[in-house]
Amino acid sequence: MNENQGKPIEGTSKTASITEQNFFGHPKGLFYLAFTEAWERFSFYGMTALLVLYMVNQLLLPGHVEHIAGFEGFRNLIESITGPLSTLAISSLIFGLYSGFVYFTPVFGGLIADRWTGQRNAVVIGALLMTAGHIVMAFDQTFLLALLLLIIGSGFLKGNIAAQVGALYPAGDEVRRTRGFVIFSTAINIGAIFGPLLCGYLAQAYGWHYGFGIAGVFMVIGLLTYLYGYRYLPAKVSHSNLDKSSLAPEEKRKVIASLVVIIITIFQSASYYQLFNVFKIWIQENVDLSVGGFNIPVPWFQSVDSIASVLAVPLLFIIWKWQASRGSEPNELQKIGTGAWIAVASHSALLLGIFFAGDGQVHLIWPVLCAFGMGVGFMYQLPTLLAIVSRGAPARFNSTMMGIIYISVFVANLVVGWLGGIYESMSPAEFWLMHAAIAAVGGVLILLFSKKLDAILSAKTILT
Repeated sequence: MNENQGKPIEGTSKTASITEQNFFGHPKGLFYLAFTEAWERFSFYGMTALLVLYMVNQLLLPGHVEHIAGFEGFRNLIESITGPLSTLAISSLIFGLYSGFVYFTPVFGGLIADRWTGQRNAVVIGALLMTAGHIVMAFDQTFLLALLLLIIGSGFLKGNIAAQVGALYPAGDEVRRTRGFVIFSTAINIGAIFGPLLCGYLAQAYGWHYGFGIAGVFMVIGLLTYLYGYRYLPAKVSHSNLDKSSLAPEEKRKVIASLVVIIITIFQSASYYQLFNVFKIWIQENVDLSVGGFNIPVPWFQSVDSIASVLAVPLLFIIWKWQASRGSEPNELQKIGTGAWIAVASHSALLLGIFFAGDGQVHLIWPVLCAFGMGVGFMYQLPTLLAIVSRGAPARFNSTMMGIIYISVFVANLVVGWLGGIYESMSPAEFWLMHAAIAAVGGVLILLFSKKLDAILSAKTILT
């Protein structure tokens, strides 16, 4: 595709035609970006809902593990660093490496888009690679290849599609930009709701590979949605028209402050992403899943936090609007801090469930409450963080800075994988108490530094 086709040039009517197309008060391109992300997240979360359970219950057991191309050498390399690992430990580590690198590669995808391909073409490349990855995930032999394709494809897609959301809005339109990212995140959660439900049901009823296969189908739908709305999306920024001088002092301070905020959110992210890893193993082993004779598929629990995120959006809009009318709406950093404390409370629900269960099985209401709370906390954290970075990053580094957000999630998921590896050496109560404490660290750091960081991020940049 010609990335310059329909390219918006600042100050022209073409820019106006892209930003003024109306979708519930937002640019029309937001509709296509949101639905593309919904389909992509359907496939991604549907697959990840199965991944650890699939490895622990089938793929890495004798009779299957021997068929995985290149796995023996991969395991030998990992165990040369860690020592011998149990099936659960290496499954957790593989999950942490995979989910970590899925969020690490976007920084390189952002660099490639900023310098060569443009954001639109990069998203198309990423969607094609991820489609191939979901398809080959349906076969034991190509398991490692599937993970590699998904990691590289995500690198091209994730940061660039998020950067396009921010680019839909003109400078100074921060209120609509923040709400645009909330709508975008809602689309993510809609996909994240139905992916685990459908993939989890198909995997339980017909076999693992049916669950993985349907994830590939919906990735294709996401790609087609993006291509259909291609003309409404921001194209590559022309660097020849941008200031190539060093960052102004105000810009440097904002970049540094944005990086500090990104680092602080690692703590909440580490507590959150354990929902996709050992949380499901703990449910499988400790929770009574029988309801009226029906055994609830464990992957369905991964949909709960996304349901909470979607339900929270209109309520949060109402609360924030009411607070704004009284001059008491929390600033962006305070919202991130609130999300961290909600994560602490959510993990505490698991501790209560374990306490009341005694020696018996935990009632399913407790993991539901935990996942629901984590979903609400997510809506306080991620959309706000995206808005902060989108606003504070200099235009010529916007995609790169958006990609750096995902490096924090990369670090968090490496921590998640490592923590999952020590799950078997701790009691469940100790394990979830540790995750509550991790989230609390993020909340405390916001309390300590939010005033200084907010002053820097809110300052107007004056360029000469």
